[in-house]
Amino acid sequence: MFPNLRFTLLILSSTGCLLVGADQPSDSDSQTPEIIQKIQRELTGDYTGDSKPQPGVPKGEFIDGAVPDSKIYPGSSHPFKVFVPAQYTPDKPACLLVRLDGVGNDEGIVLDNLIAKGEIPVTIAVGLIPGRISKGEGKDAYRFNRSFEFDSMNEDLPNYVIDELLPAVEKLTTKDGRPIHLSNNPNDRAATGLSSGGIGAFTLAWERPDSFSRVYSIIGTFVSMRGGHEYAALVRKTEPKPIRIFLEDGSADAWNPLFGSWFMANQEMEAALTFSGYDVQHAWGVHGHDPKDGFVIFPDVMRWLWAGWPAPLQAGTSKNDMLKAILVPGENWQLVGNGYKSASGLASKQNGDVYFADSPDQTIYRIGADGKPAIFAQQTPPVCCEAFGPDGNLYATVPSTKKVVAFSDNGTSKDIADGIRGHGIVVTSDKNIYVTEPGEHSDEPSSIWLIKPTGDKSTIDSGLLSASGLAFSPDKALLFVAEASTKWIYSYLTQPDATLLNKERFYWLHMPDIPNESGAEDMAVDTLGILYVATRMGVQVCDRNGRVRAILPLPTPCGPVRSVCWGGSMFDTLYATDGNKVYSRKLKVPGYAQWTPPAILVHGSN
Repeated sequence: MFPNLRFTLLILSSTGCLLVGADQPSDSDSQTPEIIQKIQRELTGDYTGDSKPQPGVPKGEFIDGAVPDSKIYPGSSHPFKVFVPAQYTPDKPACLLVRLDGVGNDEGIVLDNLIAKGEIPVTIAVGLIPGRISKGEGKDAYRFNRSFEFDSMNEDLPNYVIDELLPAVEKLTTKDGRPIHLSNNPNDRAATGLSSGGIGAFTLAWERPDSFSRVYSIIGTFVSMRGGHEYAALVRKTEPKPIRIFLEDGSADAWNPLFGSWFMANQEMEAALTFSGYDVQHAWGVHGHDPKDGFVIFPDVMRWLWAGWPAPLQAGTSKNDMLKAILVPGENWQLVGNGYKSASGLASKQNGDVYFADSPDQTIYRIGADGKPAIFAQQTPPVCCEAFGPDGNLYATVPSTKKVVAFSDNGTSKDIADGIRGHGIVVTSDKNIYVTEPGEHSDEPSSIWLIKPTGDKSTIDSGLLSASGLAFSPDKALLFVAEASTKWIYSYLTQPDATLLNKERFYWLHMPDIPNESGAEDMAVDTLGILYVATRMGVQVCDRNGRVRAILPLPTPCGPVRSVCWGGSMFDTLYATDGNKVYSRKLKVPGYAQWTPPAILVHGSN
């Protein structure tokens, strides 16, 4: 439907008309007086177009509801309203529009008109009122949740909408008894809102592109209220997601300069989305923090958001140089296996086979040349992290027994060291074993252990917080050690006797705000010295100067990456797991195996 839809968007301000959008001429002077008069009438409320009731158009109905006993926002009252178009029939799940801050007659009229014209699909709108904890009757409340819910950059709002709000909506029926059935296809779902609701609408799609793909943000608060100013940077670094987005704002929009300029932030978002290949359009007017103009163009934006439907939206191509350097066009994450309880400890053998442990089941799996996981060993100790050595043995940490063990080819294990409640592990070509040992509690210092081929062990550094993964640069000149509870990865200069010097808090990672930690675990290094880090926000790809240049999220919704390693016959396939699923992805740059001898690496200046 709607394959050839064309549109023109105009906003009238006190200084005149500003032309924006697609298929537009080079300047507003080329527009006909009729179009300008149309916008003038819309702004004065005299125009009987798509924002006004039309004769003969079937009218939808509104249903009231509430989310009882929210687990995500406990104690908060969340009333909502549902608009059901007259054309809806329960035999076909409807498309969805979630509007933050509620949905009313104005939106209902537009949807009635556009659905009747066949310009958008049959769409049920759900208007969510932000939560609050009230003192009693009236407007007083102990806590207003609007900014907390809508401005926060985390998975709480998406999870609330998907897991609590929409199931409550689907328990309702229309006045004539029609049950509510909503499509769960992200291509059939849109979100909109104004101000905090604008950024919240974007968060729904950003955090859960498996559930939402179309966004209209009106005067969105992409500013430093709860981290929204960071979105532009994340958009530029993160592999593009299949989202279509329209941004609206005015040049005088700065509701509170304490938080920054709304208008400049929206412009930066538009620039970031364009840079990253998103299907994005915008309308910049001359107004303040006022949603009036945003609603004037609401019908045109809805047409644009749904243009081409039901063809699925596709992710664009980013101009990010790191993404271009490492990603193979058309090669995406491939599901290798799923249904695991706590998959971790990815490690690659000399032939390119990849091993991982599912500790709760005390099972280690092997992914061979056929790409399918098979059981390598069962009834194993509950291992945490794994690494192959140059001898072909699989080394692993067992925190519960404070042991480091090694598995031979037949799956039998032997103890290598004890008294170490190890976490990360790496084995070098000279058979030295490096192990991190976090403190008993997150605020207690960690240790880095060296286990010599003779079995002698010693602590070679201490003081890091929640030390986790380790990796060497290809030339073995540097050792990298991650802190799971912070944003930092430390860099050490290695010495001939395997000790460490010049400890530096070097790599800086992005962190979600819930929980406020990177969650950095395993690390992998490619032959160019680029570092790939398993974090809560995806695989963060860092250049050799310690800067995150790209982020590769897994297809799983909101899932952290727990482990990464290189594998495959050419060691050009990156493996990653979120604990439940294991994925693989062929990249342009081959990986460096930690158990191989040092390689020549040219060191640059920046």
